[in-house]
Amino acid sequence: MRIVGGKYKGRIFSPGKKMSGRPTTDIAKEGLFNILENRIDFSDKTVLDLFSGTGSMGYEFVSRGAQEVTFVEKNFHHYQFILGVIKKLQIDNVRAFKTDVFKFLFKFQGQFDIVFADPPFDLPQFTEVPAAVFSGNVLKNKGLFILEHPREYSFTSHPNFKEIRNYGKVNFSFFEA
Repeated sequence: MRIVGGKYKGRIFSPGKKMSGRPTTDIAKEGLFNILENRIDFSDKTVLDLFSGTGSMGYEFVSRGAQEVTFVEKNFHHYQFILGVIKKLQIDNVRAFKTDVFKFLFKFQGQFDIVFADPPFDLPQFTEVPAAVFSGNVLKNKGLFILEHPREYSFTSHPNFKEIRNYGKVNFSFFEA
């Protein structure tokens, strides 16, 4: 896993063999952050990284100056990896929760400027993620929700949907509160 931009650009962290998942490609990360950096000043933004996996996307937000990043990851090995990278980078404007994303969204008291979600593509409740984010009230007014998903899913009929971007096999759907 490589951080592709910002303060920690070029830093590489190797997930262990116990790590599973499908990390976001460097090309997709670069494309997404090119869009975001042209629209957003991260310095005063709080970010929620759901289904964090290795934490790759959250580190990109931290590296680009986000005020605070919160990771939510259910898998023990992924959660431990996130904590290890946080320690290696010596960053203190982050929090990590080892819990189910849907439970977190239901119980958490607080809001974020940006919510990013990269659920496992085989998650049975995949199509329920946008509704859970918006009903959980974790997104500030005018906040941005970004969902990484395969081409097979379309969220264009969601009332908060704004646009979609494609990077190879991956789509990013953008929603606004």
